[in-house]
Formats: sequence, structure tokens, C-alpha cells
Amino acid sequence: MNIILFGAPGVGKGTQAKILSHIYHIPHISTGDILREAIKEQTPLGIKAKQFMDRGNLVPDDVMIGMIKDILQTDRCKNGFIFDGFPRTVEQAQSLHPIFKELHIHVKKVINIEVDEKEIVDRLGQRLVCKGCGKIYNSEMDHFNIGDKCFKCGGELYQRNDDRAETVKKRLQVYRKETEPVKKYYEDLGLLHNVNGVGEIEEITQRLFTALKD
Repeated sequence: MNIILFGAPGVGKGTQAKILSHIYHIPHISTGDILREAIKEQTPLGIKAKQFMDRGNLVPDDVMIGMIKDILQTDRCKNGFIFDGFPRTVEQAQSLHPIFKELHIHVKKVINIEVDEKEIVDRLGQRLVCKGCGKIYNSEMDHFNIGDKCFKCGGELYQRNDDRAETVKKRLQVYRKETEPVKKYYEDLGLLHNVNGVGEIEEITQRLFTALKD
């Protein structure tokens, strides 16, 4: 099963991708993970990507697409995959198409997780991260504050700059301009399925199951 999870920052793509990955026994693939792995393994594309990152530049699409093609050809993806937050632009989506064709990959569904922007700002504003193990907490639901200790490892909890309200609003502006057109691209291909991303994690997972079974 090959799935693309799509949606604005903070809609819960990563959380749901991990759940689906465990249930369907297929890898959860995010661009961040791909970059870190390629750089760690010092692959030719990983070395190239690190050169751009060390200069403070974004990794070009052709390098990113190349790394994705490499990972799609490994045994890790032989039974399918879940893309989390990729492609981010129409150009990236168009570049993926010939690769899927070449590798005989059929994408079952592109799932667009929908959450109101106010909800996203509130949700991310409540997110705290452990400096030690990276565990994520919700300040309101878990009753933790900045500076508290992680229940798992005892590390200090903090709020990432990316999760501050002003930054989140800017991220959403970038999303609307650069990434939201991808939704129309997959809609025109008849692959897009919208899923309500508001509610308990288990409720949203059940909606995803329903969308994937349709």
C-alpha cells in the first residue's frame, strides 16, 4: 500500500503516519528522516545535500527527489510506504510521477488531513518537546509547562520556535502559497480524499481507515 499524507503544518500528519506505519507494516517516510539518513550514511546525494545545508541553503528539488528515488528502490519499501508532508510543491509532485511510473508504483490514496487554521495555531502553541528524548507533550491535555521535566527521561520541556503563534502563522502563509496547490494537482488526478483532522487521535485514525478502504 502506497499512501501520501498531505495537509498544513500541525494537522497531525506525523502522528497518523506512525500509527499507519505500525498497522500496515510499511515505512513512514518524511523528508527530514531521508535527509538525516542520507547524510549519516554519506551517500553521494547525502554529501551533496549537506553541502547545501552547511551553506544555509535549502536542498534543491532534484537532490531531494533523487534521495527519495533511492529509498523507494530499497527492500524497505517493497511492500509500500507512507509519505509524510511530501511533495511540498506542484513541481515536486510532477517530478515524482515519472519515478512512480518507472518503478511501477501505484499510489492508492493522497489523504488530505483538514484542520481549521485557528485550531492549528492553538494546537501547536500547546506543544512542548523534551530536550532529552524528543517526546512531545500537550501543555493543556498533559498539564505540563515550559521547564517541567519529561515523564519519560527527565529532560527539560521547551517550546520550539516553530511552534510560536507568530511563526506558525508565517508557516501557514507559506503553506497556502507553495503547498496548497498540490492538493488541486492530486484532486485533478482523482487521488485526493479529504479527512477531518479534528478530534481524538483514535477517531482520526479511524477516519483514515475508512478513507483507505473506500
